[in-house]
Amino acid sequence: MKQKDTSKLLEGKVAIVTGGGSGIGRATALEFARHGAKVGFLDRTPDDAEKVKAAIERDGGEAWVTSTDVSDAKAVEAGIRTIAEKFGRVDIVFANAGINGVWTTIEDLDVDDWDQTLGINLRGTFLTVKYAIPYLKKQGGSVIITSSINGNRIFNNTGASAYSSSKAGQVAFMKMAALELAQYKIRVNAVCPGAIETNIDENTVRTKEAEEAAIPVEYPEGSHPLRGNPGKASQVADLVTYLASDLSSHVTGTDIYIDGAESLL
Repeated sequence: MKQKDTSKLLEGKVAIVTGGGSGIGRATALEFARHGAKVGFLDRTPDDAEKVKAAIERDGGEAWVTSTDVSDAKAVEAGIRTIAEKFGRVDIVFANAGINGVWTTIEDLDVDDWDQTLGINLRGTFLTVKYAIPYLKKQGGSVIITSSINGNRIFNNTGASAYSSSKAGQVAFMKMAALELAQYKIRVNAVCPGAIETNIDENTVRTKEAEEAAIPVEYPEGSHPLRGNPGKASQVADLVTYLASDLSSHVTGTDIYIDGAESLL
């Protein structure tokens, strides 16, 4: 039996990545390019994305960066249009941009902080998918959303009500989109990471009210059963690349947990 060549899983395809300047987005953009995809970045930190673009180009790949706040509808529509016109098509959308935001008790959570977290995480996902659909419909494609174990499997992070609500909403949105878009051969899935070594904690504000309201949780022999440590962004990138490729051609409407069994404790 002839073995499949998996060295260039995404050859000839164009991928859009939001939040690709660091962490999971960066690792995935590099992996997409390694497998032959042209990568378009929608990023509110374009300087970081430009560094990833440069790394892709040094290895012989192609990439483009558009400065984009994913919560801004006009900016997202324009950014996706720019990438589609630059590369001629869109095959893959990785809706990855997100923040942890302010973690505090519901009583103490400012409405503006709630709106910012939901605006970037959930509204941003909606806008990214919405404006990519006309391009994906031309030949089909794959959408992957970065959700989380928070809001889907675990609820013990006191103060994370806005973040968890946005992540639960992403999974529900993914399932609705998967069914609606199946007729166009567009697959939609979500990855739900646990603790991953990234810099997302830099945009987390955990208040003293959240700390005081926290319910103590004791884990048996550590909180990362499989390896004993948090996962790596590259491991999530491997999963996202699989979902972007034809290897997952019959996978859609699925939330996949990548947490080393952390959320099963």
